Amino acid sequence: MANLLVIGGTGFFGKSILDGFQRGLLQAWGIESIDIMARHAKEFKDTHGNLINDRVRLHTLDITRCNILPKAEYVIHAAASTNAVNYLMQPEKEKRNIQAGTYNYCKLALDHHKNSKIVFCSSGAIYGQQSEGIEFISENSVLAPIETLAENKKDYAAAKRDAENAIVDLGSAGLHTSIARCFAFVGSFLPRDQHFAIGNFIEDGLKNRPIVVNANRPVLRSYMHADDLVYWLMTICHSASPLCPTYNVGSDQAVTIGELAELVAKRFTVEVNKADLTQGNIDRYIPSISKAINELGLNISIDLSAAIDKTIESIQMKKLHAS
Repeated sequence: MANLLVIGGTGFFGKSILDGFQRGLLQAWGIESIDIMARHAKEFKDTHGNLINDRVRLHTLDITRCNILPKAEYVIHAAASTNAVNYLMQPEKEKRNIQAGTYNYCKLALDHHKNSKIVFCSSGAIYGQQSEGIEFISENSVLAPIETLAENKKDYAAAKRDAENAIVDLGSAGLHTSIARCFAFVGSFLPRDQHFAIGNFIEDGLKNRPIVVNANRPVLRSYMHADDLVYWLMTICHSASPLCPTYNVGSDQAVTIGELAELVAKRFTVEVNKADLTQGNIDRYIPSISKAINELGLNISIDLSAAIDKTIESIQMKKLHAS
């Protein structure tokens, strides 16, 4: 039997992992307990007590400055803000947080996690804008120069690249590491009031509001359900080695934002209001996942339609139980 440590465990990833743990999704790796490490871990019990049981331990520790780590056979490092406003309003601060959280972890891991399997949650944002004519972004794609990235993505992408390099160095020191370059997801814990289009669309439907699509050019995205995310992260973590294997994590089932809005709207029978497409350049952000499929035997077990249904059903059930 094994223990899992989730660093930054109170966000979407951490909540999805805890929810999956309760439903037995981590049995394949013999996970019998989880340590959640975050700056406000104790408060998490008050807001999400339904995810906490006697096999979950909470640690109020800031990974950017702490000097101890809970022991664990498996480690998922997912500590980073996903709020786009933070990267727009205080980009340097968020960049420093990602860097410091990784550098400090790598220093401590040399003593605390010498025998652990470690996965660092990076982002598909490190690739930069997907070039037209390229259907899927693969792990060996050339990274776009940072200066060519959109202003609100430069610091985030740069910090994640720096963090990846630190994790690779940790592997070179003999620790078992891996990197998950994460794309877009859907699940009941995804924020529905931020920059996540699918979360906002679902919130509109729940509130019986028309779904508004503001994009004035073709925008293509793909979405992996949280349950697949959890399974993929654990599998990639288990594959960790001093060679630090890197895998894209996401779905390769592309959908336009307009089509996505229509899919969600049908579940709630609400209207969709779309902006006119006045620009022809395509904004595409779709990963190649063939490496994970071929090397690790992974697959997408929940397609987009089922993922939307599963997410809505889970949100509605939680509201029912809360009332």
